Amino acid sequence: MKRTRQAAILTVIQEKDVETQEELAAALKAQGFDATQATVSRDIRELRLVKVLAGSGKYKYAQSGQNTAGLSERYVRIFLSSVVSIEYAGNIIVVKTLSASADIAAEAIDSMQMKEILGTMAGENTVLVIVHNEEEARSVTEHFRELLK
Repeated sequence: MKRTRQAAILTVIQEKDVETQEELAAALKAQGFDATQATVSRDIRELRLVKVLAGSGKYKYAQSGQNTAGLSERYVRIFLSSVVSIEYAGNIIVVKTLSASADIAAEAIDSMQMKEILGTMAGENTVLVIVHNEEEARSVTEHFRELLK
């Protein structure tokens, strides 16, 4: 039963952004599992789930084995406190950071796993974010700016 419930948890967090243990317990209940908050908490710990920043700007549970695992709340705070400006030209977004902060900002961006982002490249104080087209560049830039508010 435990393995089946934990497999269901992994499926739920892959299919939707789950922010709280209560949401996860409700999703399990909808699938026929009778799991208390304490049980869900233990499962989260055993599965080594972490909270990461979702593309929506909210936090969600994710597997620690995914690329998003490295994105902790500390990385997000560093990202938010190190960004100086964000601009785009064509399909490239230029994120200016404080000196020596670009690598951690790029890691935070990569960990967001936004489908629009093809990749990032970090220098000393600049991150280049490559997206498919100018429309996506505008959208992702607006998203980053919203996070900074």
